[in-house]
Amino acid sequence: MKWLVATLAAIAVFTQVARAEKMTTTTEHPYAGMWVTADGNVRHELLPNGRYVEARGTRERAYEGRYEVTGNHIEYWDDTGFTADGDFIDDVLHHGGMVLYRQ
Repeated sequence: MKWLVATLAAIAVFTQVARAEKMTTTTEHPYAGMWVTADGNVRHELLPNGRYVEARGTRERAYEGRYEVTGNHIEYWDDTGFTADGDFIDDVLHHGGMVLYRQ
């Protein structure tokens, strides 16, 4: 039983390292940068390393996590476990009922 626990722990560590390596080696894509709602209340900064920072109102780091872009589609994984997605249409990000414009 101890070997099973040790094996599962090793797999978990390997998975975390692989994810960290992927995040730091992500190549920059054309959607990296700042995306903002028309009223400026919601701001998504898509970092070139596969991480994002979302600000809401006066909360500059309201949400943070990782993201992946495939074609014109974006998937978000918040550090708290929340997931979301969106699509880039004509250089506009449609995400969670919001429309964000490149700044």
